[in-house]
Amino acid sequence: MKPQLILAMFLVAALAGAGGWWAARRGADSHAITGQTNDARKVLRYQSPMHPWIKAEKPGKCTICGMDLVPVFEGESGISDDGRLIMLSTNSITVLNVETAEIKRQPLRRTLRVAGTIDDDDSRHRILSAYLDGRIDELFVNHVGAEVTAGQPLATLYSPMLLTAEREYVALVQQKQVAALQGEQGRMTDAAAQRLLRLGLTREQIVSLPDKAESDRHTRILAPINGTVVLRNVYAGQYVKEGDKLFEIADFSKMWFQFDAYERDLAWLQTGQSIDVTTPSAPGKVFTGKIAFIDPNLSDQSRSAKVRVELDNPLIDRDGQKRRELLHKIYAEGIVTMMPPELLTVPRSAVLSPAGQPIVYLDKGGGAFEPRSVKLGRAGDDAWEVLDGLAEGERVVTSGNMLIDAQAQLNQSSRSPSVSQPVTNTVTVSNLTPAQTKALQEFLAIADAVTQALAADDLNRFNDQAARLHGGLPPLLTAFDTGKEWHPLLSKVEAVAHFGKAVDLMNARKAFHPFSSAVVDLVRHLRTQDKSFGEVRIFQCPMVKEVFPGAPKSAQWLQLDAKIRNPYFGAAMIDCGAEVKP
Repeated sequence: MKPQLILAMFLVAALAGAGGWWAARRGADSHAITGQTNDARKVLRYQSPMHPWIKAEKPGKCTICGMDLVPVFEGESGISDDGRLIMLSTNSITVLNVETAEIKRQPLRRTLRVAGTIDDDDSRHRILSAYLDGRIDELFVNHVGAEVTAGQPLATLYSPMLLTAEREYVALVQQKQVAALQGEQGRMTDAAAQRLLRLGLTREQIVSLPDKAESDRHTRILAPINGTVVLRNVYAGQYVKEGDKLFEIADFSKMWFQFDAYERDLAWLQTGQSIDVTTPSAPGKVFTGKIAFIDPNLSDQSRSAKVRVELDNPLIDRDGQKRRELLHKIYAEGIVTMMPPELLTVPRSAVLSPAGQPIVYLDKGGGAFEPRSVKLGRAGDDAWEVLDGLAEGERVVTSGNMLIDAQAQLNQSSRSPSVSQPVTNTVTVSNLTPAQTKALQEFLAIADAVTQALAADDLNRFNDQAARLHGGLPPLLTAFDTGKEWHPLLSKVEAVAHFGKAVDLMNARKAFHPFSSAVVDLVRHLRTQDKSFGEVRIFQCPMVKEVFPGAPKSAQWLQLDAKIRNPYFGAAMIDCGAEVKP
């Protein structure tokens, strides 16, 4: 064969091989492109199935629950989140200086500062009046403020009538010493002694009369109690008439601190509470007493009640003179520190009150914040008592919440009314009879027990509680026999409430799902009929799809307890889900 022919054949073969390789490569590329077009979709973002507001551009983990983020493809809306959520970036949270605190149970401390006056105890006053006409010849206590003791002479009184009565008594005592006259004279002597008592003498003075010198025509007026002379109406040489006020003595060893308590403070005060009292007249000194009385009658003008505190008032020696440390009618201040038993509390800085309705902002994690209306009780120094709206363990914003609220108002202006508007409860009067209420309570308790058994991954307990449903349904159906509006709901529950014995947890959860859905529908209607069932909670999990064959994407269940316990995942993800608010 000629060399030229051989070379030509070689070139043709090479070109054919190259063409085949190029065609095959092009076909493969074309197939790959076609396959990509047909089988792959564009990923818009990645989203947490449990916390939908957690989104990312790349695959990763949820920053709250640690679950894998799922892709959201072009043409899909993804998992919807709550339109009320306020989303902030990490930088925004830093700039706004957002701080949070945990809702917890603790004593609610309240310090009440009050002002009042130191007054004397009215029951410790004594007024000395003249029992009969006479003349004051000598004064032993001649100034107000003197400290006296019981039995101490205050003045001497000359009274002819009293002197006659004293001498008659002495004569009778002397005659009584004659044995023959003891009986009759004894009675006369006792009568004379009683007369002297009525004329103001003490028993000690009467007993000492026989030893009194005959030339002594005066009778001493003695102090009846220990105390301070607060009034002196006589002078030496002054004639007095029967009934004239001579002296007034007050026992200042116990004093009253009295202050006004306003209506908002009365809920905190009770008798027996300790209070620390200070006064400018005794700088640095703290007097501690207890509340002895709270006046139940409020003042019409000030809308306040008088509160009385008993204080010990020690006797002190100042510059050689004895006096009480607390002076009468001085100004004083008190501090009442109250600490009731542990309550569910929220920091005061976390509470906002737009339109008069208190709300807080919950930290949902991942930069999401949810407004929540709350019902508050008493206000402490730095916390509010929470009556409804929050659960222990939730976190609320304590700093930066006003700026978050401003953003929420902007977001809400184009959507629904502000969340700060109070929610009106349409249920005013229960439409249920006592028998119906009792039957519902008993049935829901069984339904909750079934739920809790699955949450605990306890198959035996689930079968036991499911068997109780057979006996719990008839009383419920009987109670609502005449209530036609309840028949569709109860019929739906009855149709799915007869469980067979489950062989494993997967089958138990598969049987539980339709029953739980029917009971949730019943509870929703029940909430509109009787507000006492408002504490029955409904929870939802958005990840039920893989729990059992044919499972929906999300499912709901009821609980009587506020702490979430997922019956579809049990211990694997016990807190997966969120409460569905009415």
